[in-house]
Amino acid sequence: MAISATADARGRGMTREEKKVIFASSLGTVFEWYDFYLYGSLAAFIGATFFASYPEATRNIFALLAFAAGFLVRPFGALVFGRIGDLVGRKYTFLVTILIMGLSTFFVGLLPGSATIGIAAPIILIVLRMLQGLALGGEYGGAATYVAEHAPDDRRGYYTSWIQTTATLGLFLSLVVILLVQTWLGKEAFAAWGWRVPFLLSFILLGISVWIRLSLSESPTFQRMKEEGKGSKAPLSEAFGQWKNAKIALLALFGLTAGQAVVWYSGQFYALFFLQNVLKVDSQAVNIMIAISLLLGTGFFLLFGWLSDKIGRKPIIMAGLALAIVTYFPLFKALTWAANPALATAQQNVRATVTAAPGDCKFQFNPVGTAKFTTSCDIATSFLTKNSVPYDVVTTAAPGTAASVKIGNETVTSYDAIAAGDAAKANDAAFVKAVNIALHAGGYPLVRGAAKVADQKLDAFITANPELKLDAAAIRAGEKVTVPAAQAIKDKIVTAEEAASAPEIGFFNIPAGGSFAMVADPAAVSWPGVIAILTVLVIYVTMVYGPIAAILVEMFPTRIRYTGMSLPYHIGNGWFGGLLPATAFAMSAAAGDIYYGLWYPIAIAAMTLIIGTLFVKDTLGTNLNAKD
Repeated sequence: MAISATADARGRGMTREEKKVIFASSLGTVFEWYDFYLYGSLAAFIGATFFASYPEATRNIFALLAFAAGFLVRPFGALVFGRIGDLVGRKYTFLVTILIMGLSTFFVGLLPGSATIGIAAPIILIVLRMLQGLALGGEYGGAATYVAEHAPDDRRGYYTSWIQTTATLGLFLSLVVILLVQTWLGKEAFAAWGWRVPFLLSFILLGISVWIRLSLSESPTFQRMKEEGKGSKAPLSEAFGQWKNAKIALLALFGLTAGQAVVWYSGQFYALFFLQNVLKVDSQAVNIMIAISLLLGTGFFLLFGWLSDKIGRKPIIMAGLALAIVTYFPLFKALTWAANPALATAQQNVRATVTAAPGDCKFQFNPVGTAKFTTSCDIATSFLTKNSVPYDVVTTAAPGTAASVKIGNETVTSYDAIAAGDAAKANDAAFVKAVNIALHAGGYPLVRGAAKVADQKLDAFITANPELKLDAAAIRAGEKVTVPAAQAIKDKIVTAEEAASAPEIGFFNIPAGGSFAMVADPAAVSWPGVIAILTVLVIYVTMVYGPIAAILVEMFPTRIRYTGMSLPYHIGNGWFGGLLPATAFAMSAAAGDIYYGLWYPIAIAAMTLIIGTLFVKDTLGTNLNAKD
């Protein structure tokens, strides 16, 4: 028999039925987040399988659709499944969402690549991704509402905090599965086909989740409302077409979920992005450190959920926002010193200056990674930003003049990609090499790899790289490697035209003669320091996210609760949070400062702190049975 969420349940322990409800709801939601994160974590392998064989314009369209499906479509899922949940019931709706999510994920693992079924492969992939986004838009609201409507009034924060652990646990599970499969198969096999294994394994989780959820009863609060004939006939128009309810949704968005979302994404996703893409720490090491911090911090979801039943939901959420606002800059700067001290030192000592013509520098907002920045200033600033080099922009150059980059005593002239035409590739190589040499001389942690140089191209290579001080005769007197021409073309040692009809190509390995890469020295990474900072960021996440389900559920009446709480949650997390990495990068590129992008989550968190403090009422002690 289903339990009733009433005030007379105060003070008792958690019943067996309640434990089952929480476990079933949480397990299914962990599984859904696991599915969702797999796509992001394995995007490079998915892109190579489904998109790489198409022209750039086509790839850009697919990348845009995949991004939209992942984040922007989630509020539409909230509307679709929220309406069904308020009309039909909580249990059956989130049973449908988990089936859609699970089967979509499983089919990604089975879907042949574009080399096998052509354009159908990326189209089907986008459809599956859209189904994932729609299902996730309906899952969270259903699970949170279902658990909340089973919970005693004085323990709702604690009960729903179990649901709040699911996104973090889903991310943790996806990272662990990827690491295990990658270690088991090796990097080459994983890149070729092994990336499919984590998707296929989700079928096991799907079966377990569906089996458990089928045994659950409908929410007692929803069931009572239906029996009394008080259900909504039009949840969407009632939730958002009537000002008294629409006002609640707006307050939930701007006074709670927008700030919660940016703190959540900063503490988990942007921290990962920052370590990998800004501080250049090895991706496998980053995944391990993130996983450890998530493991250490996850228990705080339950702690703050429990605490919200004692002191209220709002004070904890607002405190988390305030702490993030005050400490993000010092924490991320400390993260730089802990993860890549050589880069931190170089940034202190060497700052670049970009001199450009007025109007030559654009705002580099690029959420799907497909935009092309072609002006000489944009090329220069984009390169410096991607290599974590701080810079100032001075717009004193004459109109039509190419931008220049000054690093120390060296000045390197950039180029305009459109004006350069066919010479753009050669100009880019020369620009990148010159800037990298100057950065390396300035102390930036750049490593120059080995180069494979064909015998027939050796003399030209030596002429083009005078800084290496090479001797052609000495190199030719050393070891020469011979490979079939087809292999030499594949490895880009020679082009097909350069190979001509030769059956074999001889080449020399030139140490430190290849391309530069900014790296974090693995021996210099302070694992305890990085993990400690990441754990603090995760604790901020638990403060704003742990009590959020309880307060959202308690803000809306039962008849429109699923619909009402789902939309502001997914707009906040799908749009405000989902756009954070791209927005932060664009802001950093505009300012020439790797930390400047932190103003985005700080500004959104500050907005939410102000609106929430002034206008959002705490909901502690709400009796859901009296809120029809």
